Amino acid sequence: MPELPELAVLARQMARELRGKPIAGVDVRQPKCLNMPPEQMINTLSGKRVGEITSKGKWLFVSVEPGHTLLINLGMGADLLYCASPSDGPDVYQFRVDLDDGTGFTIRFWWFGYVHLVRTDELRSHAMTSTLGPSALDPDFTLEAFRKLLEGRRGMIKAFLLNQRNLAGIGNAYVHDILFGAGIHPQRPIQSLSAAEIDALYASVRRVLEAAIHSGAAYYEKDFYGRPGGYTEDQWAVGYREGEPCPKCGTSIVKIKTGSTSSFICPTCQPLNPHTS
Repeated sequence: MPELPELAVLARQMARELRGKPIAGVDVRQPKCLNMPPEQMINTLSGKRVGEITSKGKWLFVSVEPGHTLLINLGMGADLLYCASPSDGPDVYQFRVDLDDGTGFTIRFWWFGYVHLVRTDELRSHAMTSTLGPSALDPDFTLEAFRKLLEGRRGMIKAFLLNQRNLAGIGNAYVHDILFGAGIHPQRPIQSLSAAEIDALYASVRRVLEAAIHSGAAYYEKDFYGRPGGYTEDQWAVGYREGEPCPKCGTSIVKIKTGSTSSFICPTCQPLNPHTS
């Protein structure tokens, strides 16, 4: 499933190729991914110009000028691919946009996904994006903002990080190394975290996600040009490395069940009860 790094890379590449170009045509082959009848979306998009393209959490925000925003969520995974010409691109897709210079893009969802068109002045009422918490790499998401976000919260820290209403963009791919980087067990109650641990967790969130973006995102996801990302298993510290030695202390990494997900941890570096003697 694509997470914040994958969406950030796609947004950057899409902006480079598409921004400023008028939309010449739209082809919808799977109406279920839309939030309106296909004819309405096609008519609304045709002739409009692609504006800024950004990401928030696991969503892409494509400004369609004037007055609309195309919201794209890749669900469990998808191929969102650049087309250099009208004849370029895959034959199988659910959604395609062609621009007036002959370029465009296609989306082929692996399982499910969403392409929603909303008026920009009504974005706050879009049910699926209006409830998102701050993006984990947003400039406004400062250490102080993170501290305030955790104030008075209860429950396990991993579950908190994965909840998109709290913090947008972190999924089960990167959360293992984020918690390991801060020395925090995924089942630690939020209220048990010290100020120093909260500061370390904030730094680890930024460090892990920024490293993934710098490498071109996860190796098992494709970028806008169909290339695999450069963030490989070799760069994971503990994630999906069950039985291998911890890179810090050498203890064997273990896989544990945490709610509905599995977690990979170092039991030495990430104790569940660090303050007990």
